[in-house]
Amino acid sequence: MHPLTTADQISDIAFGFMGSKALFAALGAGVFTTLSQQGALTPAELATHAPLDADRAETLLTALAGMGLVVAQDGRFANSPAAEAFLVKGAKYDFGDYLRLQVGQQMYGLLDQIDDALTGRLPPEATASYAEWFSDPEEARLYSASQHAGSLGPARQLLKRVDLSGVRTLLDVGGGTGAFAITLCQACPEMTATIVDFPNVAALGRDYIAQAGLSDRIVYVEGNALEADWPTGQDSILMSYLFSGVPGETHEGLIARAVAHLAPGGRLMIHDFVVKADRTGPKLAALWQLQHTAFTPRARSLDEAWLRDALQDAGLESVEVTEMIPEMTMLATGRKPG
Repeated sequence: MHPLTTADQISDIAFGFMGSKALFAALGAGVFTTLSQQGALTPAELATHAPLDADRAETLLTALAGMGLVVAQDGRFANSPAAEAFLVKGAKYDFGDYLRLQVGQQMYGLLDQIDDALTGRLPPEATASYAEWFSDPEEARLYSASQHAGSLGPARQLLKRVDLSGVRTLLDVGGGTGAFAITLCQACPEMTATIVDFPNVAALGRDYIAQAGLSDRIVYVEGNALEADWPTGQDSILMSYLFSGVPGETHEGLIARAVAHLAPGGRLMIHDFVVKADRTGPKLAALWQLQHTAFTPRARSLDEAWLRDALQDAGLESVEVTEMIPEMTMLATGRKPG
């Protein structure tokens, strides 16, 4: 990331929350899906299809056009290519619900805690951990539904990057509602999976698994991933977005525990928000790490050099750390000797 040189660049950061809210509002009103179905519309026409006042629709569409999310021409507005590909409900790569529900309705509000979290003085009423957050069934439902949609794309990327041929058992630690486990089991007919996650999450995940017809191949161990029992002798262990949501002092223990539960020759896979060793970014990875600090006060900013060294120090071979979601996440892999 190049150093900033102008006031306008600072303003873009300071006023970024306005653009976020415009995006979330448009998703909530179904703007992008409506434009995809109906074609280019005037603001008044959009208001007949979406729950928007006609004047306010014009204001919203103008803001979206200013950000490049929609295209304005002769008083009509249409989706940009990116909005059409990623924000239309039912599109192959749609992650609008993830943005609207988890980021817009949950993560956005939790950032109000960031000032207190950075000083180490969270008030008693603040949300202080995933375990506390997910003890509320409604919060667990909202987060899990959106995260499931947001994890399907990375799960498909994992299949392209890691050779899972011959893998018969997968342990998905903190695996949520099973987006990774379902995707991997569908691609690997001989694979069975065990997911470790909180009870309220497991209750939701079993429905996704049943809908995929995989109830006989994917099971849950209910509990906090840091405390629950894990099955041993696993061919592969996955931890996706786990390290960013637990205290930093638990990272080395999680790696050691994973190695102990792998079969000889088994593979450990860690997918998370990871920054470069020199801590110059990527920007989105760094911001997600900061965001997690708001409700995991002892979270640690994970960098690629530390992660590579930690896997090697734990005795793993063929360790690699590569980019997964561009500018946002990395995937670390290593094999247990034998």
